[in-house]
Amino acid sequence: MTEKILFLTGKLAEKQLHQILEKMQPEFDYHVHQLGIKVAALMTADMIGRRLKDTFGADRIIVPGRCRGDLERLSKDLNIPIERGTDELKDLPLFFGKQAHKIDLSHYKVKIFAEIVDAPNVSVEEVVERAYYYKTQGADVIDIGCLPETPFPQMEEIIQTLKAEGFTVSIDSLDDDDLLRGGGAGADYMLSLTDDSIWIADEVATTPILIPAQHGDLNSLNKAITTLQEKGRDFIVDPILDPIHFGFTESIVRYHQFRQQHPEIEMMLGVGNITELTHADTAGMNALLMGICSELNINNILATQVSQHACRAVKEADLARRIMFAAKESNSLPKHVNSGLMSLHETSPFPYQLAEVKEFAAQVRDPSYRIQTSPEGVHIYNRDGLHTAIDPFDLYPKLQVENDGGHAFYLGVELARAQIAYQLGKRFNQDEALLWGCAAEVEETEVDLHTFKPAGSTFK
Repeated sequence: MTEKILFLTGKLAEKQLHQILEKMQPEFDYHVHQLGIKVAALMTADMIGRRLKDTFGADRIIVPGRCRGDLERLSKDLNIPIERGTDELKDLPLFFGKQAHKIDLSHYKVKIFAEIVDAPNVSVEEVVERAYYYKTQGADVIDIGCLPETPFPQMEEIIQTLKAEGFTVSIDSLDDDDLLRGGGAGADYMLSLTDDSIWIADEVATTPILIPAQHGDLNSLNKAITTLQEKGRDFIVDPILDPIHFGFTESIVRYHQFRQQHPEIEMMLGVGNITELTHADTAGMNALLMGICSELNINNILATQVSQHACRAVKEADLARRIMFAAKESNSLPKHVNSGLMSLHETSPFPYQLAEVKEFAAQVRDPSYRIQTSPEGVHIYNRDGLHTAIDPFDLYPKLQVENDGGHAFYLGVELARAQIAYQLGKRFNQDEALLWGCAAEVEETEVDLHTFKPAGSTFK
């Protein structure tokens, strides 16, 4: 039996919704019902409950994506499933397409070691505070970074305190004494041992991360591996990732060679040598590095957040490992999985063309301004006409808000957002903050926009 879907909408969007559904040629039957409001985005669950008198024999109801209110309660009241559709009508085909299913990002294989690089100069309390922060960002192991020739009297207290708080801990040093002390204090991992310092593994139960005794020397790694395998010890191998222009490409080849020689051995990739030492946005770097980890089955990374431009490195790595895991599990490209790493651009920044914007503008019969973007620029319109520009200052003289400070402020904010979205290739939705993926530390708080603009100054 063919499913029948009831689509609820407003006056301005009704015609376009019919056009989109006709072009989709869906495998379901449908009925479009205009709920008696002009702007679909202003629809609420309570409003639907009051105004919807007939469900037209539908099996489920789709409401606009920005519909507010308790749809679960409304579903029970009407005895029919109700769900939110897309924010933009143009995205409706995707909603019903193969890419519309929700991808599970709860799984991953790569373990993130988040390094506190200056631990000897930090109090126990501050280390614990940083550890909890890194944990919220996705860290699995808190790496305690030692400093050369720097006293570290609070090392044992830091490790024991973190362990008591439930953290997994690694000690990170090339000094034998630091590693012995850290292992003795209960660290779970120690970075890093070479063939020359492999004896430390006999003194503590800590799992070692092995690096070459001489840079790039896989033979010395193989020797250390044989020693630990004969002792039945767990270990992780890090062939060392080099910065760009200082051996980066060769080091990638080295990782690949090692994986070919040792298909089953656990490996680590020190991503900080790229994210910290390259002045470019780190989200893309983390995506690429996690892709390398996925292909080579590298299940551990060492991440740092020292440089200000790398202040989201752990959070980005966390999302990137989940995206790559999901893509690999489905044997697909890492596309259309999650947009959190696309901070500057979006896959579909302009859902409407200029001709469609003009059609919307021709339907407006009130003084409230609507703002949209298209490949041609930023558009603002009401019943008095449509204006297009790239620079909001070019639009101000045409808006007649010189004597309305609140409205002028509101339009200034929205037009500035629209300009930024247009220039970067991002999706702009009036009355909503731009989306920056995981580059934003916190979600923007919702404000009462009616403080700054007349009711209805929106478009959807």
